[in-house]
Amino acid sequence: MSEGISQPDQPEDLGGGDTDLFSKFDDVIELRKGLLASGQEDPFNLVMEKVLSPTRAICNGRDTILLGTYNYMGMTFDPDVIEAGEQALRDYGTGTTGSRVLNGTYQGHKECEEALKEFYGMDHAMVFSTGYLANLGIISTIAGKGDYIILDIDSHASIWDGCAMGNAEVVPFKHNDVEALEKRLKRVPEGAGKLVILEGVYSMLGDVAPLREMVAVAKKHGAMVLVDEAHSMGFIGENGRGVCEAAGVIDDCDFIIGTFSKSVGTVGGFCVSNHPKFEIMRLVCRPYVFTASLPPSVVATAATSIRKLMHGSNKRAHLWENSRNLHLGLQELGFQLGTDAPESAIIAVIMPDLEKGAAMWEALLKEGLYVNLARPPATPANMTLLRCSLCAEHSEEEVTTILGMFERAGKTVGII
Repeated sequence: MSEGISQPDQPEDLGGGDTDLFSKFDDVIELRKGLLASGQEDPFNLVMEKVLSPTRAICNGRDTILLGTYNYMGMTFDPDVIEAGEQALRDYGTGTTGSRVLNGTYQGHKECEEALKEFYGMDHAMVFSTGYLANLGIISTIAGKGDYIILDIDSHASIWDGCAMGNAEVVPFKHNDVEALEKRLKRVPEGAGKLVILEGVYSMLGDVAPLREMVAVAKKHGAMVLVDEAHSMGFIGENGRGVCEAAGVIDDCDFIIGTFSKSVGTVGGFCVSNHPKFEIMRLVCRPYVFTASLPPSVVATAATSIRKLMHGSNKRAHLWENSRNLHLGLQELGFQLGTDAPESAIIAVIMPDLEKGAAMWEALLKEGLYVNLARPPATPANMTLLRCSLCAEHSEEEVTTILGMFERAGKTVGII
C-alpha cells in the first residue's frame, strides 16, 4: 500500500446491500424469474440448433418457421453470397486483426464501400463493424457539446447512445409528429448546430416516418438530417434504397445510416453521405478508429449481397405481397396490430400484457413458429408486442400456415 494515502474501510460483504452494483437490475431479475417460474421457455434465450434456410430452423428439436429474424430479403443462403464469403475466407484468412486506420482495410472493405456508393448513388460510404457502431460513431462525432440533436422519441437505442456519447443537447419530439418537430426546431438557439435524426421504418411497430414533410421542415430551419434506414433498405423504394427514396428526399438527407444484419443478410453497419468533408470521419470517429474491422469474408458477402439487391425488384414485390396477406389475415382473426395497414415487412401484434405475451410466444413456438417477444422499456407506450418480420423467401403457403398457427395459439391463450 502506498504511504501517505488513506484507504477507505472495505465493506465486509462486497455482494450485499448498497455495495452491490447489480442491485439496479433486481426488477429485471424478478421479472425474468416470474416468466420462467411456470417452466415455460425463455423467450430471450432461444437456441437455433440448425438453420435450414432463411425461413426455417430447428428450434428445440422442432422444424420451426422463422418469423422474427429481420432477414427481409432472404440473402443469408444466397449461393452467390455464400461463394463470395468462402472465396474471401480462403484468400484472406479469418480476420484482419486490426482497425481500419491501421492494417484493417483490405481490398474487400473498399469494394464493399464502392457497392454502397453505387447502391445509394452517394459520393461517400463508410463501413462499421455493426449497425450499432455506425449510429454511435456518426452521431457522437458530428454533434457534440453546444450542438442540438432533435430526434423522434421512439428512436432506436443505438441512436440514444450516440447522443449520450457525443454530449450534445438532446431534444426529443412526439413520434412521427411533424408539427412537434417544427416546434422543437424553432426553440433551438440561433447559430447553434442542429441535427435532426429520423428513422425510415421504426422497428417496434413497423410504422413509417413521414420523411417528405419532416425533411422539408428540418431543411427550412437549417438543420442537417440523418435517417436510419436499417429496416427499410433493400425492399422499400423503387431501387430498395429505403423510405428516403420512396419519399423523394434521398438527395436532401445529409447522412443515411444502415446495417448489413437485416436485408443484406450478414453483419456490419454503414453510413453514406454526399457531404464534401465526410472522409475526415475516418480519422475523428472513435467507434470507427478504435475497433477491429470486419473479417474479409463478411465484407465480401455484404458487397455481393448489396449488388444483388440492386436487381431485387421481384423479391421486393413478393415481400410486399407477404406483408399484405399476413397483416390482413391477422386483422381478420381479431388480433390488434401496430398499424392499420401494412407499412413495412414488420407486423407488430399487440398483447394485453407481458404474461399473456410470453404465453402466446410459447404457444406459437410449440406450434412451430418463432416470433420476437418485445417488452418495455424497448417498446413504445409500455406495450408488449409479438413482432413479426417477414422474408421475401416466405412462400404463400407458409404465410397461410402462419395464420393457422396464430389462430390456434391465440384461442389457446385467450387472446382471440
